Amino acid sequence: MRTEKFQSNLMKLQGNLLNFAYMLTSNRDDAYDLLQDTTLKALDNEDKYAENTNFKGWVFTIMRNIFINNYRRNQRAATVVDTTENLYHLNLSQDSGLEAPEDTFHAGEITDAINEFSDEYRIPFSMHVAGYKYNEIAEHMNLPLGTIKSRIFFARKKLQQRFADYR
Repeated sequence: MRTEKFQSNLMKLQGNLLNFAYMLTSNRDDAYDLLQDTTLKALDNEDKYAENTNFKGWVFTIMRNIFINNYRRNQRAATVVDTTENLYHLNLSQDSGLEAPEDTFHAGEITDAINEFSDEYRIPFSMHVAGYKYNEIAEHMNLPLGTIKSRIFFARKKLQQRFADYR
């Protein structure tokens, strides 16, 4: 008898669960998949439901947890491990919008452009690219922190202007 009541209560929540699933996924097909997964998990775990607890809250919590677990699984699956020599794929510009290697900037072109900067821009920018922090660069060059930040900013802008035609 308990099983029939449980299933009846679960079926009454299907519309609310679908709305919640759609809110989480923003996709009709994914929402239906989430609803199905939630319904199956609730039915499989009927024995874990305590009689005097909020049934609706229990089922919605199952749905939320399934969504979070699926999201985390998808994020881990989307992680790319670059095993190429010199980490070629990691060093490619991720947001350049350029697909083919011949459409990307050659490292030598960028290095030449940086070397054309005067020392006041080239040194702080090169140190920043090498991984030094702003305050470390300021101490090394014996200049105020704001000056270093400005010079790095202007060096970036000069590079963007120089390579704007490549896009």
